Amino acid sequence: DLPSKGVTGSLNPYVEVKAGNFKGTTKHLEKNQEPEWNEVFAFARDNLQSTTVEVEVKDKGTILDETVGTVRFVLHDVPTRVPPDSPLAPEWYQIDKNGKKKKGEVMLAVWFGTQADEAFPDAWHSDTLFPGENSSVSHHQMRSKVYHSPRLWYVRVRVIEAQDLILSEKSQISDAYVKVQTGNQILKTKAVQSRTKNMRWDQELMFVAAEPFDEPLILSVENRIGPNKDETLGVAVVPLTKVDKRADDRIIRTRWYNLEKSMSSATDEEHEKTNDVFSSRIHLSVCLDGGYHVFDESTYHSSDLRPTSRQLWKKPIGILELG
Repeated sequence: DLPSKGVTGSLNPYVEVKAGNFKGTTKHLEKNQEPEWNEVFAFARDNLQSTTVEVEVKDKGTILDETVGTVRFVLHDVPTRVPPDSPLAPEWYQIDKNGKKKKGEVMLAVWFGTQADEAFPDAWHSDTLFPGENSSVSHHQMRSKVYHSPRLWYVRVRVIEAQDLILSEKSQISDAYVKVQTGNQILKTKAVQSRTKNMRWDQELMFVAAEPFDEPLILSVENRIGPNKDETLGVAVVPLTKVDKRADDRIIRTRWYNLEKSMSSATDEEHEKTNDVFSSRIHLSVCLDGGYHVFDESTYHSSDLRPTSRQLWKKPIGILELG
């Protein structure tokens, strides 16, 4: 309910938000006494050279702009909000001019926040302005973003054995190993020789995976048929979204997975349903382990593998007193 201005009795309102030497401006609206802007202004706290913030409603004129009214806030009284705190509810504030209350109110919220605020990415920012610049020309090209660190899990893969492997005619003695990959992490088991179609490794490998587990676990059984020459005996794909999770030391059940001849067949769910019962297969134990503080580094060169879950701590073997 802003007052009308000028001879025509109309109002072309916009708002200037001032904090020290910085000033942000909303767009102006033509002939509107009940305007709505819904804009956010963010001022860098370290650069503020003022103890107050002024919100000034103005009427845009042909030659000069006229002040309609102002609302002032003392920074010492401004509350601090840190997500996920509940959002601050905007309030109505009556405008004044030259210390006298005027007709009209403006609804707004003022707070000290962080980059985690949901309003921060779309806000006008004082620290993106160039010297002498008052408008938000650079705002759309310098929009800030907050990147949340995803939760990390250890992926424990125990490669137990494989059965009914089909060897080529050139290689009757297998010298096979299993290559396991997720994302850009690749690990291999030791190579095992056998004259039969069955192989046993019983070896555990460990990876790091991040939610929401977009990268599957890809296993391929490789047979060395010559120097620097391997042949793929079968491929299996295990989606990490279907793997059991644990935060304790409970035993994870093992499972048999069919080995396909190609990656396309391994990722084809319809092919898996109609697959031959007597195909080659691999025996695995796979789980997502959440009982540890996971480092985003090589799992075999980690500086600390102590569980964060107390029930996983090993019993002490003794006490060493120093001093």
